[in-house]
Amino acid sequence: QVQLVESGGGLVQAGGSLRLSCAASGNIFSIRNINTMGWYRQAPGKQRELVASITTGGSTNYATSVKGRFTISRDNAKNTVYLQMNSLEPEDTAVYYCSVRAKLTSWSDRDYWGQGTQVTVSS
Repeated sequence: QVQLVESGGGLVQAGGSLRLSCAASGNIFSIRNINTMGWYRQAPGKQRELVASITTGGSTNYATSVKGRFTISRDNAKNTVYLQMNSLEPEDTAVYYCSVRAKLTSWSDRDYWGQGTQVTVSS
C-alpha cells in the first residue's frame, strides 16, 4: 500500500500562484518502484481530468489548458511530486488530486490516489 499526502491548496486571486506537493509513503517495495506521478483535478459538475504527469525519467505531459502556466516536477529521493501553478485563472478552481502508479508486485502495478486539496481562484 502507498499513502499520498497532499498539501499546498488554498484561495488565491486570478493571476496568482500556488504550489502543490504530494509525498508518498508506505510499502517499501512499492515506494522504490514508483513509476508515473501526476496531478488530476475535478471541478464541480465535471469529470476528473489529467492536469499533468511525470515519469521516473522526467518526461512530462500537460493538459492543453495548463501548458505554459503549470510545471510538474518530482524529487525521487523524497518520493514527492510538485505542481507549480502560475497565472492561475478562475477556471482552474477544482479539487486537485495526486496520483501515483507503483508496482504492487513484480508483475503488477496499482494506481494510488491522494485525498484531494481544494484550489480556489477568485476573479
